[in-house]
Amino acid sequence: MKILIISDIHANLVAFETVLADAGEFDHVWCLGDVVGYGPQPNECIEKLRALKPLCLAGNHDWAVIEKIDLGEFNPDARKATLWTREQLTPHNLDWLHQLPERVPTELEKFTLVHGSPRYPIWEYVLGPAIARINFDYFDTPICLMGHTHVPVLYRFKTEDDIAVPEALAENTPLILGPDRMMLNPGSVGQPRDGDPRAAYAMLDTESLTLTSTRIEYDIAATQALMRDAELPARLVNRLSAGW
Repeated sequence: MKILIISDIHANLVAFETVLADAGEFDHVWCLGDVVGYGPQPNECIEKLRALKPLCLAGNHDWAVIEKIDLGEFNPDARKATLWTREQLTPHNLDWLHQLPERVPTELEKFTLVHGSPRYPIWEYVLGPAIARINFDYFDTPICLMGHTHVPVLYRFKTEDDIAVPEALAENTPLILGPDRMMLNPGSVGQPRDGDPRAAYAMLDTESLTLTSTRIEYDIAATQALMRDAELPARLVNRLSAGW
């Protein structure tokens, strides 16, 4: 079985559709949260994702839109984009966001899925090995998949040294999952932050137990034009070109 792993679409339909076209055939979709926020097409992204019948988590921006997170926690640009998104979403799509869980049980016992971290699924950023090491104590499966930072990364838990060791995810190279326990972030579909503006996703092959990370160029200017038309903050528009 092939499972498309995506995270942090952030209402960027152009990037999302490019990822789906590049991914080809797959059997299922796991989405690690933040379907909306920042970008110009929240309804279209939700509807495109819903049609795929995904296993999907809530992210902090999803929760902010439905008022489950205080907007005081957000910077001014994120706050403005959240309020704009809240006004755009249909009742049907708002209801769908309300139903997204913090954690998702999978049929595959090897995997834990969260948006932020196993310790704090909605909000905590796993930004380095020290935070990753702490979080290995908060899940008991071999593999944890997470989003939120918008940066593709792998952390291996080294039992003998009791540390988490970070590794870059090599593009288009199947990564064998195991024997170490791992935490993996596929990166962001709609707003990469690792200096590479290309959309990011991963494909899990459950038969070979491998994960392949992919980056794909998309029409950034098309998304930026839609954001300008919606009068979303200029900083959010410009950052897409730089991948930060």
